[in-house]
Amino acid sequence: MGTVYSHLLPKHEEFIRKQRIFFVGSAPLSSDGHVNISPKGHDVLRIFSPNEVAYLDLTGSGNETSAHLKDNSRITFMFLAFEGPPMILRLYGKGNVILPGTPEWDNMAKHFDILPGSRQIIHAKIETVKTSCGFSVPFYSYDGERDTLQQWAHNKSEQDLEDYRKKKNSISMDGIVTPIGESFGNINKIKES
Repeated sequence: MGTVYSHLLPKHEEFIRKQRIFFVGSAPLSSDGHVNISPKGHDVLRIFSPNEVAYLDLTGSGNETSAHLKDNSRITFMFLAFEGPPMILRLYGKGNVILPGTPEWDNMAKHFDILPGSRQIIHAKIETVKTSCGFSVPFYSYDGERDTLQQWAHNKSEQDLEDYRKKKNSISMDGIVTPIGESFGNINKIKES
């Protein structure tokens, strides 16, 4: 069953800060929609309070989390102990998307090292924290960060990145227009391309 908390304890925050990877889960309200689980690497997660976290989201080939947050705001974070004592830590909450060029971005971005390809910040208010045993999670060793995504973004112009996001990050696989898609304006043209 695990143990349920209403907020992060200091020991949870310490555990999170040691992790090199975390996972984000989201889903649309529609029963026909897809549940999405997305791995996140690099030093992109920040803890603002026992009930508030955010991460810097980098450009990728999809944008499901952003679409699902727009649809219903539900988000789950999962952290796993790949070394040391076993544990799984999940954060359940409500999230929102913060785009560059907004006052919210200016306020939040100062807490991050803005990496090449940064496209948005995912911000979440945490309602429930749950720990479970993690006894079946295998040991893995950390060899380092991949720089492939950052190199890819570094070699693109701002226009190239905007064109890529317009094509790949504007609409989810379930047809939900993302906040990035909304920022481009003419949604019908994006849907047709």
